[in-house]
Amino acid sequence: MESLLSFAGGPLFRLTFAVMVLGLLRIFILDLWGMFEAYGKAKDKKIPWKQALVRTLAWLLPVKKIPAARPFYSIISILFHLGIIIVPVFLYAHVRLWQKSIGIGWFTLSQKTADTLTLLAIAFGLALFAGRLFSRNASFISRKQDYLWPLLLLVPFITGYVCSNIPVSPKTYQIFMLAHILSGELIFVLIPFSKIAHILLLPLSQLVSLLAWRFPPDTDEAICTTLGKKGAPV
Repeated sequence: MESLLSFAGGPLFRLTFAVMVLGLLRIFILDLWGMFEAYGKAKDKKIPWKQALVRTLAWLLPVKKIPAARPFYSIISILFHLGIIIVPVFLYAHVRLWQKSIGIGWFTLSQKTADTLTLLAIAFGLALFAGRLFSRNASFISRKQDYLWPLLLLVPFITGYVCSNIPVSPKTYQIFMLAHILSGELIFVLIPFSKIAHILLLPLSQLVSLLAWRFPPDTDEAICTTLGKKGAPV
C-alpha cells in the first residue's frame, strides 16, 4: 500500500497534472486562434475590452443574477464553487507539497477554516446533486456529467476530511488517502475534456464570444444567398 501511495502521489500525480495543464493549454490556444480569426474577418476592428471585463466580472460575481431565478439554488452553487476552489488551493498540506516540489508557497488557511469550508462544500455539493435529481426543471436540462461531477468533486473532500479529523486505523487511513489522491488525479484528467474547463478559461471565453459575433463584411448577403432569399424585399 505504501508503494502504491508513493506512486500515486509522485509519478502519477505529475502525469495527471501535466495532462490537465496541456489540455487546458490546448483549449486556450484554440480559443486564441478563434479570437484572432474572428478579429481578422470582422469589419469592426475595435476590441470591446470594457464589455468583456464587465461580462467576466458578472459571471465571476453573479450578484445581480441571484434574485432573478432560483435564488436559494444559485447561492448554494456559488458557495460550493468557492469552497471547491479555495480549499484545495490554500490548504496547508497542499501548499507544503507545492513548496517541496517547486519551492514556491503562499498564504494558507487555518485548519479550522479549512475544515469548515470542507464541510460546507460537502453539504452544498449534496444539495446541488439533490436539486438536480429532484427538480423537474433542473433534470430536464441536465446531462449525465451534471449529476456525476458534484459527486466526484466531493470524494477528495470527504476522504481528505476523514484523514485529517477522524481517528482511523493505519490501514483505513491509507485506503482513504489513496482514494483522496486518485480522485483528485481523476479530476485533473477530466477537467480539460468537460465543462469544468470553463472555470479556468472564462475570461478569455467572454472575449472570444464578443468577437465571434462581429460578423465579417457581406455576411448578410451570404446568408440570404444560402437561404435562397437574395434580392427578396425586406
